[in-house]
Amino acid sequence: MNPERTMPSLVPAAVSGTPAAADPIRFIVGQDRRGHWVAVASHGRAGGLFRSREAAIGFAVGETGHRPDAVRLSGERVELRL
Repeated sequence: MNPERTMPSLVPAAVSGTPAAADPIRFIVGQDRRGHWVAVASHGRAGGLFRSREAAIGFAVGETGHRPDAVRLSGERVELRL
């Protein structure tokens, strides 16, 4: 490794002046009161019912572009409102 060559430091977009997404989509995954697996977007305009936890998480991960910390697993009941 070359000691003269260093990796650039990572700076959050808001600090670096690069425009960040105003409302990044995030998903909550959990079970509704009937035991169905649910994925619901934080803004409430996307989501669905799924056969398994893995399917709900897979959907949410795909919808968020595989961003770290964009999908949360809830220990509380999650309701999909239509």
